[in-house]
Amino acid sequence: MVYDWLKNIDFAQPLVFCLFVLLPLMIWWYLKKFNKGQAMLRVSSANAFSVTSAKTYFRHIPFILRLLAVACLIVALARPQKRNDQRQTQGEGIDIVLCMDVSGSMGSRDIQPSRMEVAKEVAEQFVRSRPVDRIGLVIFSGESFTQCPLTTDRNTLISQIQSLDSRRFLKDGTVIGEGLATAVDRLAESNAKSRVIILLTDGKEDAPDTRLIDPLTALEIAKAHGVKVYAIGMGAVPSTIVEISGNENKPKKNAAIDFIDVELLQKIANETGGRYFRATDKLGLENIYKQIDQLEKSKIQIMSYKRHEELFLPLMIAALGLLFFEILLRYTLFKKFP
Repeated sequence: MVYDWLKNIDFAQPLVFCLFVLLPLMIWWYLKKFNKGQAMLRVSSANAFSVTSAKTYFRHIPFILRLLAVACLIVALARPQKRNDQRQTQGEGIDIVLCMDVSGSMGSRDIQPSRMEVAKEVAEQFVRSRPVDRIGLVIFSGESFTQCPLTTDRNTLISQIQSLDSRRFLKDGTVIGEGLATAVDRLAESNAKSRVIILLTDGKEDAPDTRLIDPLTALEIAKAHGVKVYAIGMGAVPSTIVEISGNENKPKKNAAIDFIDVELLQKIANETGGRYFRATDKLGLENIYKQIDQLEKSKIQIMSYKRHEELFLPLMIAALGLLFFEILLRYTLFKKFP
């Protein structure tokens, strides 16, 4: 606790601490004067003088009080100050909506520990790196839902991201179009200079009969509102497997390689002024978010405030109190007769 308190203490005149060299000189002078002032008397035996009293035992207390008083004065002259640093961040932010696929396939473990867990962790890092932006969260699988509207409350948004689970949110399916349309709707009333959607999915449009908006319609809505879309296709690149039929080896692509609708995601990104990315592992996804972070820079102004509270007064009072007690003891309890 003392260490934490000292970390916030500054001294306006640190060179004053050089005066501490006076303390050893005072001790040397006191010992020299004390030894010189001792009376000497030749006697046949010293046994009669072996009795010591409390007064004799504590006879150095006045000098110790003087040393402490001088030390307090030196520290007070150095002007100790309690530092209170404050930072205020201002700037022109960007409105961003994270549009994340939470369908069952996001629980796949081709990216450890799972696609969903990696997507959540990297999205959280991205949110923490954008101090002045308003960021929202839209999720979709067989239907879309606004998990968190645009906000600057980082803690609330991060809590919502951490709570995502591909197994328990919405009904099964993948409605990229409705997810995108919902995200655009979150930005429709925004007055920000730049409005961005980061669309992350690991599949293609797999809509139920209740679908209202297809991906191409959602694309036109995004273009009409001037919303830029960065699309991310997530999933490890699968290897080609060999399917044996009779005596012929017929190469067949792993089903997962055709699962991401790359053509659709590229079309959405390109026609809205964004870019398409492919994430095959956690490091790749982190790099994608870093690239988006560089492409969409916010204007940030950080102002620092330093407040100092003077703390020398208690030390001055302590020094005067110590000097008072030294004088009191010296001329009462420890008074010497000539």
